Amino acid sequence: MKAIIPCAGLGTRFLPVTKVVPKELLPIVDQPVIHLIVEEAIKAGINGIVFITAQGKSAIEDYFDYSFQLEYELETKGKEASLEQIKRISNMLDVISVRQKKPLGLGHAILCARKVIGSEPFAVMLGDDIVDSEKPGIEQLKEVHNFYGKSVVALREIPDEDIPKFGIVGVKKKDGRVVEISKLVEKPSIDKAPSNLAIIGRYVLNFSLFALLKGLKPHQPSGEIQLTDALEMECNKDGLIGYLLEGDRFDAGNRLELIQATITYALRRGDLKEPLLAFLRDCLAKY
Repeated sequence: MKAIIPCAGLGTRFLPVTKVVPKELLPIVDQPVIHLIVEEAIKAGINGIVFITAQGKSAIEDYFDYSFQLEYELETKGKEASLEQIKRISNMLDVISVRQKKPLGLGHAILCARKVIGSEPFAVMLGDDIVDSEKPGIEQLKEVHNFYGKSVVALREIPDEDIPKFGIVGVKKKDGRVVEISKLVEKPSIDKAPSNLAIIGRYVLNFSLFALLKGLKPHQPSGEIQLTDALEMECNKDGLIGYLLEGDRFDAGNRLELIQATITYALRRGDLKEPLLAFLRDCLAKY
C-alpha cells in the first residue's frame, strides 16, 4: 500500500513563518510534523509515500534527502549521535513527489497521484494531522479496510461547538469503534448535523475512488474538487466505513494544538521532562 500526503497548502494560519517555511516542517520539539506522519506510515508497513507538493515546498523533499555536506561536517567533528540521526532520516523513504500546479482542493490533490498509485487501495494522511497512538492510526484503518473491503475514514467525537468546522457523518449502524456511514455533511450548522462524529485526516480508500474524483464537477466559484463529494458517492454506491481512532489527535494547523503536541512529545523526553514540568509549574504560579 502507498500513502498520499497532501502538502500543497499555503499554511496561512501560521503566517508570517510559513512565508518561507512549509507548515509541514514546523517543529514538534526537534522533529517536523511531516516526520511524525511519515514515521506513522512506515510503522504501519506502508511501503511507498507520495507527497503532493506545490511551489515553495521543495524543503519537504530536501528534509528526507541525502545531505553530503552536513553528514561530512558531523563526521569530521565527531558528532556521531547527530550523524546517525541524519542518516536515519535520509534512509526513511525514497521520495515520490507530484506537483499540484493549482490549488484546486483536497480531491484534486489526491487525483494528482493517480498515475503513481497503481490499482491498489491507498492511504491518505493529511500533512497537518498528528495521530498519537500506540498502534499507528493508519494501521488501525488498514485493519478495518482489510476486514470490510470498503473505503474507511477516521472519525473523532467532537464537542458541538466544533461541528461547523468539520465534515460530519450520519450513522447507519455502530459496533464499538466501527461505524457504518449513512451520509456525509460538510461543515453543517449544529442544528443540522447528523451526529457529532467528525472526519479527521486519515483515510484508506479503494482505487475506485479515483474514478469518482475524476468525474466530479468543481465547486463554484472556488473551482475546487472536494474529497467529501467523492466519499458521499462512494457511500451511496459501495458503502463507507468510519472508525473511531484510538489515541490522541492534534491539528498541527492550529496554533494551540501545535503547542499542545509539542508539550506532549517533550514530556516523553528524559532530557526535557523535569525542566519542562518545572517551567510549567512556574507559569501556572505566575499566570
